[in-house]
Amino acid sequence: MNDEFLELCNLDTLAIRTGHSRTPEGEHSEPLFNTSSYVFESAADAAAKFAGDEAGNVYSRYTNPTVKIFQDRMAVMEGAEAAVATSSGMAAILSTCMALMQQGDQVLVSRSVFGSTSNLFGKILVKFGIDVVFVELSKLEDWKAAMTPATKMLFLETPSNPLCDVADLGALSALAKDNNCRLVVDNCFCTPALQRPLDLGADIVVHSATKYIDGQGRCMGGVVLGNEADMEEVLGFVRTAGPTLAPFNAWVFLKGLETLRLRMDAHCQNAQKLAEWLQKQDAIEQVFYAGLPEHPGHELAKKQQRGFGGVLSFRLKVSEESERRAAAWRFIDATRLVSLTANLGDVKTTIVHPATTTHSRLSPEEKVEAGITENLIRIAVGLEDIEDLIVDMKRGLSAL
Repeated sequence: MNDEFLELCNLDTLAIRTGHSRTPEGEHSEPLFNTSSYVFESAADAAAKFAGDEAGNVYSRYTNPTVKIFQDRMAVMEGAEAAVATSSGMAAILSTCMALMQQGDQVLVSRSVFGSTSNLFGKILVKFGIDVVFVELSKLEDWKAAMTPATKMLFLETPSNPLCDVADLGALSALAKDNNCRLVVDNCFCTPALQRPLDLGADIVVHSATKYIDGQGRCMGGVVLGNEADMEEVLGFVRTAGPTLAPFNAWVFLKGLETLRLRMDAHCQNAQKLAEWLQKQDAIEQVFYAGLPEHPGHELAKKQQRGFGGVLSFRLKVSEESERRAAAWRFIDATRLVSLTANLGDVKTTIVHPATTTHSRLSPEEKVEAGITENLIRIAVGLEDIEDLIVDMKRGLSAL
């Protein structure tokens, strides 16, 4: 598919048709190249490809035709010049930081990030001499105040996990450009079906393809997207360090992309209905979902996103601090339809207690700063019938 034709296509078409050039076999579906290595025509051909003087496959740790289709398709969908696939979403974040930062650099990180992301920055990258400063996601003045000449990267999720806070990407992009640093956005919750951060000024986008891009909880993987120069650096790290996406997983993700828009629209519809229902329940203290007009990020989300996503969280109304965890666990254990698992982005609805799972490695002080209270429950709303999901939530409430 040539570039001229691509310019005429919309996201649904791009998600199905881009990246694949048919082999001489004439296959209709994208081929799966389950091979670790490739045969060269001659010693000179091998030398040229190893040196990078000629294009071609060398070794599947960093060149594989199936993975390339996935990378090219994701790049087109996100509006990026290039993409690099990785073995997981966390590998995508790690590869980005290791490739583009060095000892003495500073990174500003949203306090409202996934627990493993917080640990990666706060406990691992600091060992390599990188200065990590956590700031409030939605407070632009905090980002400005934390900037120094050493700041080389701003990292955030929007909407955030699990409170669905929303960052002003336009304002943060301007701040990054004024200070000659990169704005990196984890777009896992929205995917390019709902939000394209590069269009809003971000420099790099990362995904856990394990989530909505797969959509059915089958495989693990990640992807980094941005300009060609930055992605060449990221590819260099992946090539050497080896956090490589498996060809089979890439093939599964390609199948997931074909239905991404349809699924994301359905996730949004179910999450909106469930959030509105939960908000009316007396036993619920607060619901966190950007689709609710009362949410502080509602108007900004309407501006930046095509939909509000499939993840929401809520706090149970429990007066005694010592009883909050027990109440949350009773609610969770009383449900029967939803799956108790920390994964999200699946067609199956999942429920989890962040304080003791996804964010359990945060210190008590870090949990307080991130809003991870003991009475907080996160739900990644799937594609079951919404009435059945509401019935299951009633089971949870009855246990209180």
